[in-house]
Amino acid sequence: MMRRANCWSALRAAAAILAAVLVLSGSETVLAQGKKPIRIGLGMALTGGLAGNGKAALLAMQIWKDDVNKKGGLLGRPVELVYYDDQTNPATVPGIYTKLIDVDKVDLVVSGYGTNLIAPAMPLVMERKLTFMGLFGLANNEKYKYPRYFQIAPGGPNPAASFSTGFFELASRQNPKPKTVALVGADAEFAQNALAGARENVKHHGFQVVYDKTYPPNTVDYTPIVRAIKATNPDIVFVASYPPDSSGMVLAAHEVGLEPKMFGGGMVGLHYTALLTKLGPKLNGIMDYGFWVPEPTMKFAGVDAFLAKYQTEAVKAGVDPLGFYLPPWAYAMMQVLGDAVEGTKGLDQQKLAEYMHTHEFQTVIGKVKFGADGEWAKTRTVTIQFQNIKGSDAEQFKHPGKQVVVYPDDLRSGKLIYPYSAARK
Repeated sequence: MMRRANCWSALRAAAAILAAVLVLSGSETVLAQGKKPIRIGLGMALTGGLAGNGKAALLAMQIWKDDVNKKGGLLGRPVELVYYDDQTNPATVPGIYTKLIDVDKVDLVVSGYGTNLIAPAMPLVMERKLTFMGLFGLANNEKYKYPRYFQIAPGGPNPAASFSTGFFELASRQNPKPKTVALVGADAEFAQNALAGARENVKHHGFQVVYDKTYPPNTVDYTPIVRAIKATNPDIVFVASYPPDSSGMVLAAHEVGLEPKMFGGGMVGLHYTALLTKLGPKLNGIMDYGFWVPEPTMKFAGVDAFLAKYQTEAVKAGVDPLGFYLPPWAYAMMQVLGDAVEGTKGLDQQKLAEYMHTHEFQTVIGKVKFGADGEWAKTRTVTIQFQNIKGSDAEQFKHPGKQVVVYPDDLRSGKLIYPYSAARK
């Protein structure tokens, strides 16, 4: 009996020591495992036209989730992502978010990728009074003025104009100054907003518009469009497009021999690895908006470490192997949301929104501070020019000098090559 009592005493002592070790070692991950998870819901383009970037964004969010859970989760609870494929189809979005909220009972929601997929979620999240973060939407809150919407893209107070501000500012600095402009874009929400912003900048700088038209989103042959633009002989061609038409416009411009003094502007997709390698030297001289590129002026704390982790996982997952365009921003969006949860010590939607309006966040894409409308308080959209691209090797794009920041001046990493034809030589 004495031996048995001593045995039980020893076991109780060992258990007490183990409990003490867990507490003293700060083993938050172990403690969080037994708690109810915080569930974050979203739709994401995993098929359809935006699937390449959608899959990359989701991978970045999963890396954030794993990073957070290794540190003990949020509020001492593990984090889970609940997501569905929106198929790059706006019509699927309301149903997805209704299911996330009413059936899955998620605690928080964030958007999928892109203006056209954020817009149809807005009425629902507003009705439910949810805090909602948008991933690369353009002017989604312009008409709603919803105080619980926050945009993770650096458009600033006038996001529609920010896509073309640097493009037309640089045009105005040339001597002699170009005079005529052609504006063209898809008949879709992003392109329409970007073109509206471009018209503001055109008017501000006093350029003359000689062509201003849109084309159907399902267009497959861009040669007639480019021929019509060339016939007006514009000094500048500004294009607002999604990935398939961005590629189509570049290829058609080369086929037709379109050589304005400046070409590009708001062409989504040209930063994707698939298009960088497909188009290769055909990109030289084209100017485009940029959010983050691997130039020395944009080396924010933590971004290299994130990309090293992302690129390793991307190879395994078969998604965009470079991940420069969207993944850092998807990760940063979740950083902001996570910091707000920890900062408010809860999941109250009103408190989260108030916290996000009043605090500055440190993220892998730099400091983030929101204005009253949920856009960035100050714009940081850059203008880049593709330069010195040789062949189709993806490795070259990991190094500076290929996607050169030419505007704004405080982030400039190289000089604009003007006119467009000079950069193509």
